[in-house]
Amino acid sequence: MKPLLQLGNLNAWYGESHVLHGVDMTVGEGEMVTILGRNGVGKTTTLRTIMGIIRERKGEIRFDGRDMLSVPLHRTAHAGIGFVPEERGIFATLSVEENLMLPPVVAEGGMPLDEIYELFPNLLERRTSPGTKLSGGEQQMLAMARILRTGVRLLILDEPTEGLAPVIVQRIGEVLKKLKARGMTVLLVEQNFRFASKIADRFYLMDHGKMVADFPVAQLPERMGMLNTVLGV
Repeated sequence: MKPLLQLGNLNAWYGESHVLHGVDMTVGEGEMVTILGRNGVGKTTTLRTIMGIIRERKGEIRFDGRDMLSVPLHRTAHAGIGFVPEERGIFATLSVEENLMLPPVVAEGGMPLDEIYELFPNLLERRTSPGTKLSGGEQQMLAMARILRTGVRLLILDEPTEGLAPVIVQRIGEVLKKLKARGMTVLLVEQNFRFASKIADRFYLMDHGKMVADFPVAQLPERMGMLNTVLGV
């Protein structure tokens, strides 16, 4: 599988606090990869460092072969990487459709509105509603949907199921499976291990700012002892 995202010996700091300690990771094109780990081990920091939100960083970040370490934050999306943060970041005063149309198209291949509404029928029903009127699940769907319209090749999700009702979690899982079937590459951080185990091709286990294990979904049964120790699942 062709590597799309590659991290090599990636280090990152918040001021004087050294958070990432030599992270190595590869995400193949068309792959769905989940980073697992307890709170505070550096999962979200890894995503924010990839995006360039955290600038105190060194090591290697390559996307489709391109060195991304020196690329400024506002150019990262134009390179083909879309990020949905845990707080979702939708524009609360704009309608669903205005939120969808606001991000610029960065490449060919983005979903048109009719396909987005087919994938997220809740958003079609609420297309004229402002963000403040949406449920948490609808906000998460909107945050994902507006990225899909832009034509990015890698979708990065930070805790997409956090705080959502089980029926919405199931719907998010169905959407991610459909995106994978379309060839979308997805990297996500997820605390809900059972959710992740149903959708991911491969897992990275993170602890104390570094990746301590990397394994495909087929190895889950034999890895459960280790996961139980590290995650408490």
